[in-house]
Amino acid sequence: MTKATSRHQRLYTELRSRICLLDYPPGTRLSEETLAADFGTSRTPLRRALARLEDEGLVISRHGVGTLVTDVSIGELTQTYALRLELAQLTAALSPRPVTAQTLSEIDDFVIRGEDLVAQPDPRAFAELNMAYHGFGLSLSDNAPLRDTAERLYFHTARIWLMAIPRMDLAQECAIFLDEMRQTRAALALPDLQAVALIRRAHISMSFRRLSML
Repeated sequence: MTKATSRHQRLYTELRSRICLLDYPPGTRLSEETLAADFGTSRTPLRRALARLEDEGLVISRHGVGTLVTDVSIGELTQTYALRLELAQLTAALSPRPVTAQTLSEIDDFVIRGEDLVAQPDPRAFAELNMAYHGFGLSLSDNAPLRDTAERLYFHTARIWLMAIPRMDLAQECAIFLDEMRQTRAALALPDLQAVALIRRAHISMSFRRLSML
């Protein structure tokens, strides 16, 4: 990876995280000048990162206004979750990676973080752990197109959780999340990646149902 590519990826990843963690809520205008100063970079890699985020539906560029953070509609949410459900079960079928000692060590770390979260629920910590755990799940497949598509879909609606948490039982959501990670740990220990995929699919489905009830 070249230095320029690395800088672009860093900007893109950080901006995406800030959008999904609601540091930049829907409707926020992203000033190139301010962001360039914030990141200590020129506008060229910043514009590339913003263009990529626009392609993924997280921001929109409007003439005479600038770049704005988008919102997520119910229609988009429904369609995105429907596709995520289908992709979840493909993790075990398309180029699954072997389960190693490192894999088990990583899931153990996630379980520990989940236990800490249950002991002390926090909306932002919940969102950050969810994002990191999603990346871990994608690492179980060696199919690059699958990983790229699943990642894009996830981040397209990731903000919904933080926006909905004030109307949800956060302690219960943290407990459900920990239960998913523990079930996944047990399946990986076998190892049974088909079970891992089904666990992920089931939790995505239940998450959508709980969001829909709001």
